[in-house]
Amino acid sequence: MKSNVIIRDKNQTKIDIKSKILVIRGQHVMIDRDLAELYGVETKRLNEQVRRNIERFPSNFMFQLTREEQIQAERFLRSQIATLEIENEDLRGRHSKYLSYAFTEQGVAMLSAVLKSDTAVQTSIMIMEAFVALRHFLQNNSRIFSEIDYLKRHAIESDRKIDELFDKMDRYKIEDKQGIFFQGQIFDAYAKFESFIAEAEKEIVLIDNYVDLTVLERFAKKKNGVKVTIYTCPKTKISSLDIQKFNEQYPTLVLKTTEKIHDRFLIIDNKILYHIGASLKDLGKKCFAFEILDSSWIAEIMRIL
Repeated sequence: MKSNVIIRDKNQTKIDIKSKILVIRGQHVMIDRDLAELYGVETKRLNEQVRRNIERFPSNFMFQLTREEQIQAERFLRSQIATLEIENEDLRGRHSKYLSYAFTEQGVAMLSAVLKSDTAVQTSIMIMEAFVALRHFLQNNSRIFSEIDYLKRHAIESDRKIDELFDKMDRYKIEDKQGIFFQGQIFDAYAKFESFIAEAEKEIVLIDNYVDLTVLERFAKKKNGVKVTIYTCPKTKISSLDIQKFNEQYPTLVLKTTEKIHDRFLIIDNKILYHIGASLKDLGKKCFAFEILDSSWIAEIMRIL
């Protein structure tokens, strides 16, 4: 089956039939005006023949558009035209003086019987081929369409979360020397922590006895080229494979173990020292505080590790 089904109108102008097929009320249909053009008859005559044989056109074969559906159909069909006579013509103009009738695939097949001509039969066959080609195309590419729909919905959700993140970062400025997050402020707490990460230019050192993969996810937001060193408990749940996979995308992270420090510290570029009252994997789950300490303590902390 050819992917494009082409027919010529009475002026020998090529018409891509599939470009005339619309989706209305969840069905693939064609509008009476476009069908009349393809059959080489006036729209009025086509509809007269349908009315004379109305018993052959139940609601699943044909239905009349609402005003809103009419406007939407006009917009779609006009978008298929390369050049318009009047680019901004009112959609309720000469093409929408009456509410069109839409014909389903079965309705198109019935039209060849009521129009009673060899041309009508051949035209109906070509139109039916267009319906079938379109259906096969949709079936063969259903997975792609599903993935595109998922990506669109995911992008909308990601944009919303990014907007929220920037809003939170505006509320909790990096310049804040100390602060308290209360139970349930999980997003706020992580937004604050990610603002710490974002300010690093060369190196980040984290000292936290309870590190898991959620912490590594936060370090994925660091700037390119910033080295990360994590000191944690020897019983950490992060594996060497986790570190390897992280470094394949966001080099470079080194995991070291220590049992000499109880509190959580974050050191940025060897000049800013944060004391954080909760393990980073538990930020916002309970009330905790953070503060910036005198940077002169950095050397002493690193010495005892």
